[in-house]
Amino acid sequence: MNLGAYKLDGFFDEMYSSQIEARPEYKFYKRNLENLPEGEIQRRKHLVERSLLTMGITFNFYKDEVHSEAIFPFDIVPRIIGSDEWKLLEKGLKQRVFAENLFIQDIYNEKKIIKDKVIPPEVIFSSRAYLPQMEGFTPPKKIWNHINGTDLIRHTDGNYYVLEDNLRCPSGVSYVLENRENMKRTFPEMFEALNVCPVYEYPTRLLDMLHYISHTDSPRIGLLTPGAYNSAYYEHSFLANQMGIDLLVGSDMVADNGAVWIKTTNGYKQVDVLYRRIDDNFLDPLYLNPESLLGVPGLLRVYKNEKISLANAPGTGIADDKVIYAYIPKIIKYYLGEEPLIPNVPTYVCSEQKDLGYVLSNLDTLVVKAANEAGGYGMLVGPHATEKEKLEFKEKIRANPRNYIAQPTMGLSRVPTLSGNELEGRHVDLRPYIVYGKDIYVLPGGLTRVALKKGSLVVNSSQGGGSKDTWVIA
Repeated sequence: MNLGAYKLDGFFDEMYSSQIEARPEYKFYKRNLENLPEGEIQRRKHLVERSLLTMGITFNFYKDEVHSEAIFPFDIVPRIIGSDEWKLLEKGLKQRVFAENLFIQDIYNEKKIIKDKVIPPEVIFSSRAYLPQMEGFTPPKKIWNHINGTDLIRHTDGNYYVLEDNLRCPSGVSYVLENRENMKRTFPEMFEALNVCPVYEYPTRLLDMLHYISHTDSPRIGLLTPGAYNSAYYEHSFLANQMGIDLLVGSDMVADNGAVWIKTTNGYKQVDVLYRRIDDNFLDPLYLNPESLLGVPGLLRVYKNEKISLANAPGTGIADDKVIYAYIPKIIKYYLGEEPLIPNVPTYVCSEQKDLGYVLSNLDTLVVKAANEAGGYGMLVGPHATEKEKLEFKEKIRANPRNYIAQPTMGLSRVPTLSGNELEGRHVDLRPYIVYGKDIYVLPGGLTRVALKKGSLVVNSSQGGGSKDTWVIA
């Protein structure tokens, strides 16, 4: 395959250090790519796509209120990360997750960080993710954020930054596992020659954690899903199958006699642990959102009486709020006495008057995000927005400044991506997955999300993005 037409265009390129020189971790891959016969990489891509379709690896989305299902877009050129680079990322992610857990425990109990005036109380108590119902509660093993997906980017300066935290119901790990299986079948010669860290043990690590937080030695474990129309339902069924646990919807269960029970053909059976993929407010219509049809009435009472364990713990989302994100460096310093190993993207908090004035005057250069939105929604990318969109966002920010943060437009790094018969640079981010149980485990690599539209910075699948396999060289 001829790579001579590939252009760097001034962005940090994960594969190339210069127009002709590949980075050390990519040298072997590049050499093999160049030796492929004309059209061979396109043929292998078609084989992968056919496999994805056959296996039903899809995501659900809604457009104009119409439900649709599509293959999760996948690009065949991997992102490769060297061993030393990964060790630093792994250490930084463990530091962040550990500090966030201490923060959540403190916020719902002693509130030392507020008393010491590190974070203004109004920032905490005005958050939609704060659950007063969890006041005074400590979950099993003092762990709140059992499953995390932290979004990282690499800027034009070559450094990694945390773009945002995902501590509620982070999705995408099933695509990491399936992408890897497809790539191993498609490029067996690469995996034979390169010492790529495996990812297959994630379901085992997840199951071990669910056992660890149980109140009993032989727990019955279930995965609570919103159902087949949820965008991540494929992942829910995939993980339940991999772990050999029950895949459940709220109507499968009942809270009674101080426990939660599953309806089975052999009568009711007690469930001891739930890996829940439902947002906090929908878990229990008696104590949270009364209009929810997805949860289990009385679940929260049973949980607080320590008769069932939940992962993640209700209330964890307080550390997922994008305004709280701006305080994470202070949180790490406060609880650990350390500087963050992976810095935040510089962030302006619109509820602070000085930041608000700057944001309103500089929308042309900023990315504005709503505090509790996800999936690329509730966001304005200033350099690509119309004047009408910017005016509308100014009004939204003025009406509810607490709900918005802003960040400079970062030059996301790029990875060569197959476009027709050629490779072109496309912007990427990286979502490593972390499981916090007896110890903190970081899945080697994670989900590299790629903006498949030329020039786009939005990597979300619902907004035209796709994924790549991520190879960490051991």
